[in-house]
Amino acid sequence: MDYQNAVQAFDLESTAKQMLSGSLDALNACYECCDRHADGDKIALYWQGKDGRKEQYTFRELKEWSSQFANFLKSQGVKAGDRISGLLPRTPELIVTILAAWRIGAVYQPLFTAFGPKAIEHRIQLAQSKLVVTDMGNRSKLDEIEKCPAIMTVADAQGTPLKAGDFNFWNEVKQQSDQCDLVMRNIQDPFLLMFTSGTTGPAKPLEVPLKALIAFGRYMQDAIGLTEEDSFWNIADPGWAYGLYYAITGPLFLGHATLFYEGGFSTDSLCQIVKDYKVNNLAGAPTAYRMMMAADPAQMAPLKGQFRVVSSAGEPLNPEVIRWFKQVLDAPIYDHYGQTEVGMVVCNHHGLKHEIHAGSAGFPSPGYRVAIVNEQGEELPPDTPGILAVDISQSPMMWFGGYKESRKSPFISHYYLTGDTAELHADGSMSFVGRSDDVITTSGYRIGPFDVESALLEHDAVIEAAVIGVPDPDRTEVVKAFVILAAGVQPSDALAEELSQFVKRRLSAHAYPRLVEFVSELPKTPSGKIQRFLLRNQEIAKQQAKAG
Repeated sequence: MDYQNAVQAFDLESTAKQMLSGSLDALNACYECCDRHADGDKIALYWQGKDGRKEQYTFRELKEWSSQFANFLKSQGVKAGDRISGLLPRTPELIVTILAAWRIGAVYQPLFTAFGPKAIEHRIQLAQSKLVVTDMGNRSKLDEIEKCPAIMTVADAQGTPLKAGDFNFWNEVKQQSDQCDLVMRNIQDPFLLMFTSGTTGPAKPLEVPLKALIAFGRYMQDAIGLTEEDSFWNIADPGWAYGLYYAITGPLFLGHATLFYEGGFSTDSLCQIVKDYKVNNLAGAPTAYRMMMAADPAQMAPLKGQFRVVSSAGEPLNPEVIRWFKQVLDAPIYDHYGQTEVGMVVCNHHGLKHEIHAGSAGFPSPGYRVAIVNEQGEELPPDTPGILAVDISQSPMMWFGGYKESRKSPFISHYYLTGDTAELHADGSMSFVGRSDDVITTSGYRIGPFDVESALLEHDAVIEAAVIGVPDPDRTEVVKAFVILAAGVQPSDALAEELSQFVKRRLSAHAYPRLVEFVSELPKTPSGKIQRFLLRNQEIAKQQAKAG
């Protein structure tokens, strides 16, 4: 469908009628994502364990098990609006836990399996969770948590005894009836409790209302371009928003199978899974795609022509990655922009026809209007960097209502401020500049780290790069690049100078790194986003120590 037609034709009420089985004041997420697809033997989940074991599960099985688990939850006094936390890897039990919570109107709260005890404690205490569901591999993290709620553990294949007081997942589930009435909720009632972390301070909770189901479904159709025939794999971890929203909720909502690989990401596992499951629609973060670029070309060669569409989210997609996918894999990879707070709102849409500009995050998705504003909430003209904002008054799909904890309001007038710096162009497309606190000011110019990092990646010696501004008395800040080199390339002063000049020629005389440091790794969030603020803090500390 043509993009402009989709934007003009968008109507929330008719979209809701078309996509939901329930109504705006009586719906249930478990019914929408499971029960209504449970007639026959339709596959909901293809699963492969770390040990190579393969299983597939139908919507009917998930309906039965989630009903049994929901009855267990009811027996423990869990009711609509209560929170259930999941500290689980990509397993069938994770989906059963989520669906069971939704079935009785409870709220699911994800815990990333790489979290340590403190991060887990912060989340389950603020969530006031009634139950934490985990497995043997993650169970020990709960030992140190104060006032930990009841714990349910998935036993391992070896039958290792559970800790005293833990509920045994399958033992409890199998004892229950597989008939459990759905608890209907309103479109504004929450079904997920997410935590979003800024660059400072502890993670803040935010509720995701059932209205978001419609937005998740439309993203799968319009941007991911998911079709019934696709074999779809979103490699993002469901402990984070992109994985939970679009590897679980979105596909299941549309009655489409999702794919879980329990092991960690590697190019070996990627090639194997893609081959075994004939994956032709792939989604994930740029970190994974850069790992594919850095892999042995012979390993990647068999994937040529395999992918109909590839989608990228979490960080801007460097043009070099786009070129590599086109040249080496013959696959279109499109950049998508979003946040935990709002889902995906600006995309290069695989399912809609519009111009694609390399280095651009695309166009606002149907149901959203975005604008670039200043700190007073005034809209700025095209091609002027400013704060990317969602215009709530003209975004019927918008579902975010604010944070549950007190913090500076993200709203000014009828705008939601994302905290990201971007430019809107005259044709309506958007280019991402950077997190507002990552933007570098040097000699009066504002420079986004993304452009400099992308230029560095075009050099054959560079595998990955992070760029920051380092305080400088003459220029306010100077650009510094932290660079990971390709295998076999030796760091040297000459190479550092070569990279500086390479970017200067490609980009501009002011937006090049005057300082280059070679490193073996970059600080990242557990979901793979580069933490430039840690590099900045490290540089400031070094300067202070010198001045000391």
